Amino acid sequence: MESILALTHTDETGSALSKPSLEAVTAGLVLAAQLKASLTIGIVAADPALAANSLAATCARLLAVSGAAFAEPRYATAAAACEALCRAANATIVLAPGSSRFARVAAGVAHRLNGFIDTHITSLDAATENIEATRWFYRQRIEAVLSRDSRPWFLLLDAGTHAPFTAEAAAATVEQVPVELPEIRTTVTGLRAPQQGTQTIRPDAKLLFVAGAGWTKKQPDGQTHVPEAADLILGFLRHASASLGSSKSLVDQGGEGNSVLPFLTHLNQIGQTGATPRHAKGLSTCCHGEEPHVVGWRFISERRAISLDPNCGWTRGKADVVYVADAFQVIRKLNALLEAGKG
Repeated sequence: MESILALTHTDETGSALSKPSLEAVTAGLVLAAQLKASLTIGIVAADPALAANSLAATCARLLAVSGAAFAEPRYATAAAACEALCRAANATIVLAPGSSRFARVAAGVAHRLNGFIDTHITSLDAATENIEATRWFYRQRIEAVLSRDSRPWFLLLDAGTHAPFTAEAAAATVEQVPVELPEIRTTVTGLRAPQQGTQTIRPDAKLLFVAGAGWTKKQPDGQTHVPEAADLILGFLRHASASLGSSKSLVDQGGEGNSVLPFLTHLNQIGQTGATPRHAKGLSTCCHGEEPHVVGWRFISERRAISLDPNCGWTRGKADVVYVADAFQVIRKLNALLEAGKG
């Protein structure tokens, strides 16, 4: 009989579980119910008390690795913690969020336990005799269903593919798992992050705003307006708390010596050669809407676009709504309305 372990860790606050971790808990509960198997939840945190209380309603066995050494992400400590939790749970199926903290160590932990690992899992199904895990290949163009007989089987879950677990907090019983730490040769001295005003990548944002190369092209007056475009885009991101995506053509302009939006990097790139985000809504501006761009929109629930071309690729069944208008004028008006609404 299968024994399922859902690995979790706390967020930046150090007390509450991260959103991807709560999604892994949901996946574990659903899989355990389908298999009629036992579920264990492992927590990695400096102090797991609050995190454990938030999971009391799961009625699962709660294991925790705690201490100051586990307050910050680090390969040596995270790998040792995950290994100890897996051994304590005697797990045959290990679910873990595909966060940077666990993505770095999951393969190493699987190797230590003579297990196998599959990453970027989007869904799990145990309706048949075998557990089937679904993931995408080739830049989200090919969907595959995987099944393994070998155990333990580690499954790294993509964020945004499951609903986060929510329930009323209650007193929970937690079993502390001892960990024999290796020699720690790295020290976490602090975190460095961009200023809030320049932050453009927000994975938890409800809206994804995608900018295309049209923002830097000549406008109806025959001139480019890159500084104004930058102000309009940043203003919209700030007012709407949106995340920013970009087409490859726009990102690459910097290497070609052309005028570019100063805050764009390849981390903003979505599509065939970039990321495939999972936001509830998406608004594309100055993009052609061709297939490489649409690949990045595959998991956006509601897709809208602004384009001056009524025959743009976005109008051919790739967007739910297309506004045939000038993006400069539309975003300028939206920013004014959003500013007035906050006032």
